[in-house]
Amino acid sequence: MDFTFSTPALLFPAVSLLFISYTNRFISYADLVRRLHERWRTEGSPVLAMQIANLRKRIVLIRNMQISGAVSLVLCVLCMGALFIGAVATAEILFGVALLAMLGSLLLLVVEVSISVRALGLQLGDLEQTGGEATSRPDAAPRG
Repeated sequence: MDFTFSTPALLFPAVSLLFISYTNRFISYADLVRRLHERWRTEGSPVLAMQIANLRKRIVLIRNMQISGAVSLVLCVLCMGALFIGAVATAEILFGVALLAMLGSLLLLVVEVSISVRALGLQLGDLEQTGGEATSRPDAAPRG
């Protein structure tokens, strides 16, 4: 297999798209934390405090996802530099580590998404138990 500049360059568009996704998630969570915090200050609900704690975990995961993605990008740049000076073996190692960093970022994304889905499930379950609108809507998904 030929290891050329185009090989590590394959990760550049992927990392850019992931950073957009991660940043959007972070911004929406930060906004949600601010709104929940304001509600917590006025209502003092322990449920709101638990939701804020859950969001704290998710924000930490997003930070780690971003760091891992950035490390992957830096390693790709170093890999291209190694290729530029003719150190192909070093470039291959750097690229392998860059792929592992990207894998770590994606695995953290899976963990974060599963926590998000679980939190939404709890919220929907609470809505259904209190006789909320979701149970009476004709387009609501059937419970299974």
